[in-house]
Amino acid sequence: MPSADEASTSTAPPPSFKSLGLIDPLLEALEQVNFTTPTEIQAAALPDALQGRDIIGVASTGSGKTAAFALPILQKLWEEPKGLFACVLAPTRELAYQISQQFESLGAAMGVRCATIVGGMEMMDQARALAKRPHVVVATPGRLNDHLENTKGFSLRSLKFLVLDEADRLLDMDFGPVIDKILKVIPNERTTYLFSATMTTKVAKLQRASLSNPVRVEVSEKYSTVSTLLQYYLFIPLSQKDVHLIYLANSLAQNSIIIFTRTVHDAQRLSIMLRTLGFPAVPLHGQLSQSSRLGALGKFKSGGRRVLVATDVASRGLDIPHVDVVINYDIPTHSKDYIHRVGRTARAGRSGKSVTLVTQYDVELIQRIEAVIGKKMELWPTDTEEIAMLRERVDEAGRAATNEMKEQSGGKSARKRKRDRNGGDRDDRDRDDDVVEAGVPRGKKSKGRR
Repeated sequence: MPSADEASTSTAPPPSFKSLGLIDPLLEALEQVNFTTPTEIQAAALPDALQGRDIIGVASTGSGKTAAFALPILQKLWEEPKGLFACVLAPTRELAYQISQQFESLGAAMGVRCATIVGGMEMMDQARALAKRPHVVVATPGRLNDHLENTKGFSLRSLKFLVLDEADRLLDMDFGPVIDKILKVIPNERTTYLFSATMTTKVAKLQRASLSNPVRVEVSEKYSTVSTLLQYYLFIPLSQKDVHLIYLANSLAQNSIIIFTRTVHDAQRLSIMLRTLGFPAVPLHGQLSQSSRLGALGKFKSGGRRVLVATDVASRGLDIPHVDVVINYDIPTHSKDYIHRVGRTARAGRSGKSVTLVTQYDVELIQRIEAVIGKKMELWPTDTEEIAMLRERVDEAGRAATNEMKEQSGGKSARKRKRDRNGGDRDDRDRDDDVVEAGVPRGKKSKGRR
C-alpha cells in the first residue's frame, strides 16, 4: 500500500473533454474527428473560456490551440444561435482556410456557417458570403478591413467573440495599424482570445489594447524543439547547395519532405528542378494564385506529391500530418523561424528529421540556433562519390529550370501589359501582399494589407 507521501505526489489522470464542461453535441463532434484527450493548451484554456473570460494563450504551433478557442465559441453559439458571432484574424490565407475547416467540422451538428475572407479571391463572392450572415468569419486583416470599408451592409457591430490567432506573426507582418482600425469598429462588450507562440512587446501592447482582465495560460517553453526530432546539418560550399539538396532528396526518396527556401524564386526554381529529375515536387509560396496554393497543399497532404518546396508561408500554423523530413535549403535568419520550420515534422509524439544546409556564410547563424535550442546538431553522413556523379545532371536540370522560369516570366509580363491596357486587375494588390509572406521586401503599395 503506498504511503501518504507517495499518494500525494502521484499524477492525477488527464482531464476529459466532458470533465472540462463541454456539451454533448461538441463531445460527439470531437469523437467524430478523433479528438480523444485534450491537449495541454485545451485543458488549460477551456475551463476559463467556458466561464466567459478573456484568454491569452501562449502555445507553440501544433499544440491544438484552434480547438481551444473554437470549442467555447461553438458552445456559446449553441446557447445563443443568432447573428454574426465570432471573427477570427489569422496572418495567412492557408491558416484562415484551415481554421474555417476546423470550425465547420466541430460545429457540423449545430449547422455552423463560416465565411473565409482573404486576399486573392473575388470581393463580390465574399460579399455574397457575408450577406448570408455567417456565424463565424475567419479573415486576414487587410481583406476584412476592405469589406468593412467597402461592402454595403457588412459590419461587426453585433460581434460577440474576437480571436487573434498567431498574434506575434500578425504583428511581425505589420498588421498592427489595420488591427487597430478593426478594434475601433467592434463592440467593447465582447470576449477576446489572443493566441501567440511568443509574447513579444508588440503582443503585450496589443493585449492591453484589446483584452479585459484576461486569464493567461502558457503551456510551452519560449523556444524549444521536441525530443523526438533528430536534427542534422550539412556543411557545404555555397556553389554546391543544389547538388547536395538532390543528394538528400535521393537518400530520403521514400519520405514526405518539406524543403524551405528564403525566396519565392528559389522555391519555384527548385520545384521545377526536382520535377525535371523525377521527384514529385510542388511549390508553395505567396506569388501563386490562391487556388494553386490550396491545390499544392492538398496534393502534399493527400500523399499525391511527396516533396513540398515552400517559403515560410508554410512554416507556421498549418497542420500538415505525416511530414517525415524538413530540409532547410536556406538557413533562417531568426532562430524562432527555424523552430517553426522544423516543427512541421515530429508532431504529436511522432519522430522526424531535419537537415539544414550550412554554407561558409552561415556558421554564425547555425551557432545561434544551437544556442537557442540547447543542443548541437549532428553531421549528416554523405557519399562524396555519389555527389560527384550527380553534379552534371543537377547542373543541367538547374539550367532547364532557369530557362523555364524565364519563359514563364515573359508570359506573365505579356499578360500584365494586357491587364494594364484593360484598366488593371483589382486583385494585383493581393498578389503584391503575398510577397510579404514569402519574405521578399515589402513595397510601399502593399503595406499593411492582406
